[in-house]
Amino acid sequence: MLGPAGTGKSLFTLQFVAATIRRGQKAALFVFDEELGLLFDRTRAMGFDLEGMRDEGSLHVEQIDAAELSPGEFAHRVRHRVNTAQAKTVVIDSLNGYQAAMPEENALILHVHELLQYLNRQGANTFLTVAQHGLVGDMKAPVDVTYLADTVILLRYFEASGKVRRAVSIIKKRTGSHEDTIREFRIGPKGLSLGGPLDEFQGVLRGVPTFIGRPGPLLQPTESE
Repeated sequence: MLGPAGTGKSLFTLQFVAATIRRGQKAALFVFDEELGLLFDRTRAMGFDLEGMRDEGSLHVEQIDAAELSPGEFAHRVRHRVNTAQAKTVVIDSLNGYQAAMPEENALILHVHELLQYLNRQGANTFLTVAQHGLVGDMKAPVDVTYLADTVILLRYFEASGKVRRAVSIIKKRTGSHEDTIREFRIGPKGLSLGGPLDEFQGVLRGVPTFIGRPGPLLQPTESE
C-alpha cells in the first residue's frame, strides 16, 4: 500500500482486517507510527472497534518501537505472534517505521523478503504500508519493495474543483487480471466511500489533473460535509 502521509493507507488495511475477523479468522496488526490509544479512538469513530476485536481475541495489535527492537527481533516477534494467534491477515504499518531500525536499505529488503516468504508459507495475507515523500507530483518511497509484493495499491492526492481529493488505483497484481481504472475515494465518519472511475480526467496520479470530459465523475459531498 503506497501513498503520501494521510491518504488513508492504514484505513484501507483495516478493511481487510475487519473482513478477516467477520469470516471467523484472526488478524495481527503491528503499528510503528501511532499510539494505540489514539489509533483505537480514531478508528472507532469510523466504525472499527479494534479494542473490542483485541479483547475478544480476534485481533492481536501491538505497538512497535523501532528503537527498542532489532530487525531480526521484530521479524521473530511477528512470526511468533502469527503462530500463536493463527492469524490469517497480518498488517505492518508502516515499513517506514521498520526502516528506522535498519542500518541499510539492502538489509531491509532482505528482512522483508524473508518475513514475507515465511508468512506466505503459513497461509497469511500480509499488508505493508509505505509512506512516500511529498504530497503531490513526483513522489518517491524511502525504499522500493514493490517487486516483492503480489499486489500494489497506490493512493494519491489530487486537486480538482478547488479541493484536495484522494484517488486509488491498482498498479500491480501478480496473478490474474485487475481493474486498471483510477477511482476517487473519500474518508468520512463511516469510513471509506468509493466513487466511479475518473475517466474524464488526465494526470490524476501527478496530482494536478486536466479535465477532458463533462462534469459528473467526482464523489458528491455528504450532508455532513
